[in-house]
Amino acid sequence: MTMNSAAPAPAAASEQAVTVLLAEYDALKAEQRSRIGTRDNLLYAVLTAAAAIAAVTATAGRLELLLVLPLAGVVLGWTHLHNDHMITAIGTYLRDRLGPRLHALVDDATDIPMFEWETERPSDRLRLSRKWLQLAVNLAAFCVPPLAALIVVWAVGPHTPAVLAVSALEAAALAVLATQTTRNADLASVRQVTR
Repeated sequence: MTMNSAAPAPAAASEQAVTVLLAEYDALKAEQRSRIGTRDNLLYAVLTAAAAIAAVTATAGRLELLLVLPLAGVVLGWTHLHNDHMITAIGTYLRDRLGPRLHALVDDATDIPMFEWETERPSDRLRLSRKWLQLAVNLAAFCVPPLAALIVVWAVGPHTPAVLAVSALEAAALAVLATQTTRNADLASVRQVTR
């Protein structure tokens, strides 16, 4: 039994590569869409959690229950941050790696730009102001309510050592979240474009 080990013709190999790269593009865009939906819903989740925790705290009359809010803010905020990072990473990969690889294979259409949307959005002249506003929204949603809860708990006192220890850990976690959220905004890398 002999197997045909002949390599596919260059045109067929190129066509196969284009098909594989387009399938990769479709899969990555589907993942990006899914992550965008999850990320956006996390804003609603943290606001709902803040309202529910405040309501339960007020109903029960136990101020230490407010310590659940920083935990919720950190968990939801970190998930939001991770999804946002992955959304950006996918866009960068499509723009900087996949697009050029696909463009190199489509030698008959070298003047056709590939994935123009992936390069157009990051070069928008209002991108920097939108990134500043989004950073403010993210910090206000995921860090400010939990910090306010900690301040209220600290202001009322007296506290058990356990409440103080938990609240100190939560304050540290919030500081890490706020720092990472600010770093992830990557404001320094945004080019101001004039059009």
